[in-house]
Amino acid sequence: MTLEVKQKLQTELDELETELRIHLPKEIKRAREFGDLRENSEYQTALQRQTMVKARIRELRQRISEVSSIDLSRVHRVKVGYGSTVVLYDGERNEELTYRLVTPEESDPPAGFISTVSPVGRSLMGREEGDEVTVTTPAGSRRFEIKRLATLHDEIKS
Repeated sequence: MTLEVKQKLQTELDELETELRIHLPKEIKRAREFGDLRENSEYQTALQRQTMVKARIRELRQRISEVSSIDLSRVHRVKVGYGSTVVLYDGERNEELTYRLVTPEESDPPAGFISTVSPVGRSLMGREEGDEVTVTTPAGSRRFEIKRLATLHDEIKS
């Protein structure tokens, strides 16, 4: 899973570096040809885009470094952690929810992929099957019981 994340981040990084080195210098040069730079919106827009691209490149390099440093041998084998799939039971609403804990880049809540740093993800980290968990979100608090837990290691085995 972390390999997929790294590849996704690397692809975005490569695209932005190409834009920074090739496309933006051409845009800036072309915009300069329009004359007075103080009132040249094309020039100002290109410079703003250049600043945004540089910032995103820094973020991506940092994130790639962080993802690369994930040591799967240190991921819990019996507790909720990165890569775990949990089935939660909400007794108040009499419903079960299934989530997989992933990195922020992989997060897709409607599809059941939640980030380990989201309110739900943070509440679940380090918990075990059978634990009751209170999750506080901007929409309010909900209580869940962890009905089933499959850790990353369980899924690798099967």
